[in-house]
Amino acid sequence: MNSISQRFPALASRDFAIFWVGHLFSLIGTSMQNTALPLLAYRLSGRPFDLGLIGFAVTLPTFFLAIPGGVLVEHVDKRKAIIFLQTIMMLDTFILALLTLSETIQIWHIVVTSLILGIASAFEITARQAMLIELVGRKALPNAIAMQSTAFNLSRVLGPALIVPIFLLFSKNSEGWVFLLNGISFFTIIIGLLFVRTIYKTPIEPRTRSMTVELREGTQYLINNPSVGLLIIIAATLGIFAFPIIQQLPVISKDLLGQLGDTKVIVDMRNSFLYTAQGVGALVAAFSIAMNNSSRRRGLRLILGEAAFILGMISIPLLHSLWGAVTIIAFMGWGSVTQLATMNTLIQTQVPDNLRGRVFSIYLWALQGITPFGSLLIGWMTQKFSLSTTALLCGLLSLVVIGGIQLFHPIARQGANSGLTQD
Repeated sequence: MNSISQRFPALASRDFAIFWVGHLFSLIGTSMQNTALPLLAYRLSGRPFDLGLIGFAVTLPTFFLAIPGGVLVEHVDKRKAIIFLQTIMMLDTFILALLTLSETIQIWHIVVTSLILGIASAFEITARQAMLIELVGRKALPNAIAMQSTAFNLSRVLGPALIVPIFLLFSKNSEGWVFLLNGISFFTIIIGLLFVRTIYKTPIEPRTRSMTVELREGTQYLINNPSVGLLIIIAATLGIFAFPIIQQLPVISKDLLGQLGDTKVIVDMRNSFLYTAQGVGALVAAFSIAMNNSSRRRGLRLILGEAAFILGMISIPLLHSLWGAVTIIAFMGWGSVTQLATMNTLIQTQVPDNLRGRVFSIYLWALQGITPFGSLLIGWMTQKFSLSTTALLCGLLSLVVIGGIQLFHPIARQGANSGLTQD
């Protein structure tokens, strides 16, 4: 046990361990839904643009709410806020399940429920990230971030794999059963949070200044600290031109890898393989970071993660076999988590506690708030031209922007040395 605590110091916290287990089960259900939902939407309409539209709906609220949400989160009990928001997300999922099982589901239903999910998530993600330090303290924070990433990416392996037997068992309305199981899974994190204590919690300060003044403090910090500000620019580039490509995995399954005589079951299983491959690559990255999150290696790890994802995008036009696609998608999954977990750690270990919610909300806005426009752009480009052309162009553009920052502004990755030196 002492060896485990030394290797994973965040798990030495009884409260973080309870939260982590409950969150893992909930994330598995969410990953199952994230795999089934694009399949359902693409089966209903057959249009790649609708996949981008759903991605637009689920991330659009972050564009408007993430930054003010970061200010509000600093003035509320984060644990109670997460319980409330997780309850909203659970009810939204049950509605989606009911519509699907009753065979009344339409594209606009998916868009609306995705929008509600996005509104709750815009506040919940910032509150959850800001709560981590209240569970484990500053010293174990990098490991807590890595462990949360591990849970998220373990779910991305288990979720897609678990929907295969569900699809085989329930050939009719199989997506609805997946949504129902996801709704039930929310109980695990809600119940877990009821037993969690935030022993490192700092007193909640009453609001004495306007939201505009508090937001100005957050943006001023980014201007005065380019090591964090440049990471925000990298996140924005990924949010617009890179990460929305993952929403087009059903297009790879059905179109790029499609063969004459394919049935729905074959396409669904192929799609599940791709999502599982993405999850495996992501899990390997998250677990390796949780095992060793030394500050000396974060700069190099950030560059490798960026290169893996961008080069994977550029390779999409070359995909002609399932196993080749599985390899590239796993490579991209590793790259996405490697760079996201590293950027998250770089930011949270540099930002002072009194600005944590505001600065992280700006990071979340850059990464996910402007993603809806990237989702629409990539969805439109894929439908207008092809996924191969879209992935190549967006990959090259991401390479120019992010590669330029790393080449001419190395302080973006050197910020690791200004944070904690001992994990």
